[in-house]
Amino acid sequence: MDGPDRPPSVDALARSLAASGLPHPLLVDAARAALARGDAGSAVDEVERARAGLLQPVVNATGVLLHTNLGRAPFAATQAASYTNLELDLVTGRRGSRQDHVGTLLARACGAEAALVVNNGASALLVVLASLASGRTTAVSRGELIEIGGGFRIPEIMELSGSRLAEVGTTNRTRVDDYRAAAGEAALLLKVHTSNYRIEGFTSSVGVAELAGLGPPVVVDVGSGLLDAACPWLPDGPPGWLASEPAVRQSLDAGAALVTFSGDKLLGGPQAGIVVGRADLVAACAAHPLYRAVRPGGLVLGALQEVALAYLDRRAHQLPFWRMATIPVDALRERAEKLVSTLDGPVAVECASVAGGGALPGVEIPSWGVSLPGDHRAALRGTRPRPIVARVQRDETLVDLRTVDPADDAVVAAALAALT
Repeated sequence: MDGPDRPPSVDALARSLAASGLPHPLLVDAARAALARGDAGSAVDEVERARAGLLQPVVNATGVLLHTNLGRAPFAATQAASYTNLELDLVTGRRGSRQDHVGTLLARACGAEAALVVNNGASALLVVLASLASGRTTAVSRGELIEIGGGFRIPEIMELSGSRLAEVGTTNRTRVDDYRAAAGEAALLLKVHTSNYRIEGFTSSVGVAELAGLGPPVVVDVGSGLLDAACPWLPDGPPGWLASEPAVRQSLDAGAALVTFSGDKLLGGPQAGIVVGRADLVAACAAHPLYRAVRPGGLVLGALQEVALAYLDRRAHQLPFWRMATIPVDALRERAEKLVSTLDGPVAVECASVAGGGALPGVEIPSWGVSLPGDHRAALRGTRPRPIVARVQRDETLVDLRTVDPADDAVVAAALAALT
């Protein structure tokens, strides 16, 4: 029995935390950690740390639409607990391909002959290089040997694929003759969108149409996955901030043999890597042994199928990403003013959002939000029922409403009220 001077047992302390709703083994870990430091009362803090470590919904108030740390494009996907025809042809009754469902739809949506889905953008490029250029050279401009978040470097991906890198041009200027000099031995000409930085000043680069006439297949990694520069799924057409972003359909129309891109960026879907283009080259990628190691499961393919259908049905403007990205500034201002009308301290302010996710570097999207003096990010991350992730700007905490679902305005208001 525990006396007044004796700490509780691990089991007793763990059971006293049962109201937290966490599984008992996690409560035991919290109890042991607290007792090890001689402070049984700190077990509650240990439980909260354990809860914070779980994958959970958060309110993105940073203004970064495609926040990599927050899962990039928000997307809701549900699937009943049932079998699916993942690799079954329902017409013939024979074994089918898991790529036929969504691959056909994606190809149709961007004007390609065929499409292949893998688990992320890096895998898409890796499979292409391994399938079509292993043991041979791939020509890339020195100005496009990029590194993006998470240590993704083009030279390292090429080395892993078995393709030899042929650097052409210089960092700031590459001409078509530079590619022409390498085209004789190259299996592929690779053009990579510098999606997370810009080179300005004395620069030149070579377009897809010019490369397409040199002989080897042209592979374009557009990265962020804008399906069509015309944005036919948006009632008002493409927003101005998309003007400089390369698009999949236009890259194919210009002569690209293959285009690779991500599914969870400007496409607005789940994490995936997508290869679209010539049917024979896509088939070669699907036949490579590496494809089996990076192919996605039925949940991802089912979610991506819903995205593809939305584009084909001209209702992609209803996808959460596009809905947030195209909210009129006046609507955000009204929300901000309504939100602060009941608060003492926070004020409505104009601000600027960004695309994020390695897309549209330096491009700002007008927005409105709520500002509060001081750095309150840690307190907002502790908000329940949903943690709020905000940003600090000029020594003030800013809640950018462009990336906040209107349904969460009440959560934001309650959290701000608790700080004032």
